[in-house]
Amino acid sequence: MNVIRPAAVLFDMDGTLVDSEKMWGIALEELAILAGGRLSAAARLAMVGTSMPVSMRLFREDLGQPDRPQAPDVAWLHDRITELFADGLIWRPGAMELLHAVRAAGLPTALVTSTERRIAEVALKTLGAENFDVVVCGDEVPSPKPDPSPYLIAADLLGVPIASCVAIEDSPSGVTSALASGAVVLAVPSELELPPLDGIHLRTTLVGVDPTFLHTLF
Repeated sequence: MNVIRPAAVLFDMDGTLVDSEKMWGIALEELAILAGGRLSAAARLAMVGTSMPVSMRLFREDLGQPDRPQAPDVAWLHDRITELFADGLIWRPGAMELLHAVRAAGLPTALVTSTERRIAEVALKTLGAENFDVVVCGDEVPSPKPDPSPYLIAADLLGVPIASCVAIEDSPSGVTSALASGAVVLAVPSELELPPLDGIHLRTTLVGVDPTFLHTLF
């Protein structure tokens, strides 16, 4: 029996494929201490899945330093995250198996991340650059997630209709982006809970997910 497959699978990175949000938390908490403050748990959670400019705005507001220059903090974070990522990233449950199964099935894939290219390249040493036909990074799109453009760009680069793609996400910002793009959305929460929403398929884990399961989402 032949299985009708999705046209492509579009993967988020942080919190979806790898458990890297904790590393971002470490770096942000260290930066807050260097700035003479403490990052609240609420502010850290609000940053999950957002772009760097949004995260930095939340960071400054939480520390009560609205006029703090952004560029030096971003540069420090880039250097620290690069160090943390270089030590190796931990796969989310079922993520590596799904990625390899999708590639073995011959499905086109894209990595669609809010993370900047410089840091994503380090993460790809764990993920395997050969596992993605296209990589779309947060500093290479006109509007980052939750805007739909990252997913629309990925589908366009792959040459497939977005409505025939499965996007796999973990955060509210990412789910909003993927849903607005018109992709079929599989949501697997990591750091933040995701309430049931019309138009998304919610699972607690990627364990057991394979290309045949992705087909059933259509």
